[in-house]
Amino acid sequence: MPTNPRPRVLLLIPHLGGGGAERVTELLARGLSCDKYELHLGVVTQADVGPESLMPGVTIHSLGAKRVRNGAFRLLRLVRRLKPKVILSGMAHLNFLVLLLRPFFPPGTRVLVRQNGSVSTSAGLPGVTRLLYRLLYHHADRVICQSQAMAVELTEELGIEEERLAVLPNPVDVEAIRATAELNPSPWTGPGPHLLAVGRLSREKGFDLLLQAFSTVRGRFPHADLVIVGAGPEEAALKALNRELELEAAVRFTGYVYCPAAYFPGANLFVLSSRHEGLPNALLEAAAGGLPIVALPASGGLVELLQDRPGAWMATEISSTALAASLLGALEILQLGERFAHAFIEEFRIEAAIRAFEDLIDAFLHGT
Repeated sequence: MPTNPRPRVLLLIPHLGGGGAERVTELLARGLSCDKYELHLGVVTQADVGPESLMPGVTIHSLGAKRVRNGAFRLLRLVRRLKPKVILSGMAHLNFLVLLLRPFFPPGTRVLVRQNGSVSTSAGLPGVTRLLYRLLYHHADRVICQSQAMAVELTEELGIEEERLAVLPNPVDVEAIRATAELNPSPWTGPGPHLLAVGRLSREKGFDLLLQAFSTVRGRFPHADLVIVGAGPEEAALKALNRELELEAAVRFTGYVYCPAAYFPGANLFVLSSRHEGLPNALLEAAAGGLPIVALPASGGLVELLQDRPGAWMATEISSTALAASLLGALEILQLGERFAHAFIEEFRIEAAIRAFEDLIDAFLHGT
């Protein structure tokens, strides 16, 4: 008697090698069981992927659209050809496209969308974006949140029913991060202290606040230096501010780096300067590497995670002054090279996170 075919699961991502949201989807593609599912990964804005991106057991579809919104017909053709049982999309603008196209998907297709940012009124979202959230997210079978605080925010801000929400941990490959940190030599020079920040160079990440705060830190620690890992639309403005603050000798912009953990050896402090944030993988990876953490209170989920934790300093407000005060407070008491266990990272281990995502997928596959 023939065995039942594996149910087909389609993961969607704008492109490989992006920020935290793309990294989560890539980790899911690599971690979900190929024995249980027939796994497909749709890459919307890449024409091809190199051999370094090959994932055993996963079929990769490169749609080659110029932008996500230009990929509507290509994405619809892919879905109608594959007829997946479950689609999982993980970034807001791609989520919008998937939910707009949903009426044209094969009957019975389940759609899960993962929310990776704040939707609060303080997040500065354009009005059209808030409208799209309100109109479209109700059509998802589940909206996956990174924290309970994010789930509450989605209910209060957008009116999304609680039963339509699921809180699942971001997957973090803790052992791989620790191995990278142990095996790589320190990329830092000079006495330090050495500060590290990672993220897209965009306004919500608050790197302008960090540069202003770091200028204050240099007054107390004249040999301090800062590495900012990431690329984005604010790069020119941030470099101009860096020159204006006369920090060019102390601040280095690396551009995009696939594995930021290579900068963990020798780093004395990880800084999260975001104005608005979900629960960024950059911070979770820093915690996996044991780095001390200073953060702005960019979301309720972040405050829940870090407040009163050993090795973590939470600023009192979102401002350069408050960030500088927290940085100085941490640096005054930290020993150079000091590391922390950050016990909270255990719930984000890739093994536990993958199980949680598989449980959610299985619930829809089996109609529970």
